[in-house]
Amino acid sequence: MAKYVINGKNRLEGAVTISGAKNAAVAILPAALLVSGKCRVENVPDISDVHILLEILKDIGAEVSWEDNGTVILDCTGVTGTKPDPELVCKMRASYYLMGALLSRFHKAHVALPGGCNFASRPIDQHIKGFRALGARVVETEEYVNMKPGPNGLKGARITLDVVSVGATMNIIMAACLLPGKTVIENAAKEPHIVDLANFLNTMGAHISGAGTDTVKITGVEKLTGGTYAIIPDQIEAGTYIAAVAAAGGNVLVQNVIPKHMDCITSKLEEMGVEFINYDDAIQVISEGQLQPTTVKTRPYPGFPTDMQAQVCVCMSIADGTSRLTESVYETRFFGYCTELASMGADILINGKTAIITGQSNLQGAVVRANDLRAGAALIIAGLAAEGTTEVENIHYIERGYEHLVEKLTALGADIRRVED
Repeated sequence: MAKYVINGKNRLEGAVTISGAKNAAVAILPAALLVSGKCRVENVPDISDVHILLEILKDIGAEVSWEDNGTVILDCTGVTGTKPDPELVCKMRASYYLMGALLSRFHKAHVALPGGCNFASRPIDQHIKGFRALGARVVETEEYVNMKPGPNGLKGARITLDVVSVGATMNIIMAACLLPGKTVIENAAKEPHIVDLANFLNTMGAHISGAGTDTVKITGVEKLTGGTYAIIPDQIEAGTYIAAVAAAGGNVLVQNVIPKHMDCITSKLEEMGVEFINYDDAIQVISEGQLQPTTVKTRPYPGFPTDMQAQVCVCMSIADGTSRLTESVYETRFFGYCTELASMGADILINGKTAIITGQSNLQGAVVRANDLRAGAALIIAGLAAEGTTEVENIHYIERGYEHLVEKLTALGADIRRVED
């Protein structure tokens, strides 16, 4: 097992380039199953979740090649398998996108239940509701989901999600693309990576409108053809580096971002005393002196993202006063990292969905364990801000979603190294 060893209290200076969005890439790559012909997908992040997905696609017959510049060439024309390797599927959460893509193309699928970060109960009931509305007969067990056409066949439908679900919105979009008729998804999620998936599919010949609003409309087409598409920058990776600068102090240009996507994050850190200068595709982050307390409540986009909850909690832990952090998406998400932060000296009181964080002048280095992707990122930020040495274990979670993290932080002046334990 590997770990990160961090010596804290080094200011971050320089520039960092943000990679392609993980949450877009892990949907767009399975969506290539819908395409007859070659897809050239650019700005693909070099992370373990992407490598697992590509292995799954190769295993069911796709031709895959990875170029050095972050470009993946996919040709799924020859795919015949509809039962991807369950051992690979169980290694990641986003493997559930295979369900919608395979159902749309082959009208059947047999997919193991997904794995990934276990920070909360994350059922796929809204996905299943959508598939059934499209006419699928769905059999669920504790190990897999099996789908085939129901008595009336597969066709477009009107679907109202019971709760706003990013994964269900994206999965239903994929499932509807090649089905006859029109599908309308109401109460849809609005995240930037949903728009990115829709733009990718439209580039390949799909007819999707309304992505980024609460009503998405898909008119089925007979086939999608190949093309070239570049994935958007990663909002959460950018937010993580911004939070790192806020906590450790410094002056960093965060490059390859869409500033509008970052407003929900930067507005809160600005309240804490961090200064931002927006450019066309970059943000200058300047953090000097003591951070100030604030109040944050996570919400679906365009609200403050749940995937930034842990990172901003670290900033609150060293602020001059008491902050309140309320989680409205995954109630149990605090338990993945707050105990670890407490071992570093953080004062966090959890009361139901809300954490009360009393800022401390300093955190202290400790041996801590990442329990999920974003919790792991938060522990790295804590290590950068803390006195002494921090060792972060279970880093396989972190490497699911952050490309070249050690190299990027080292280039900014952080003292961090990856050690085989």
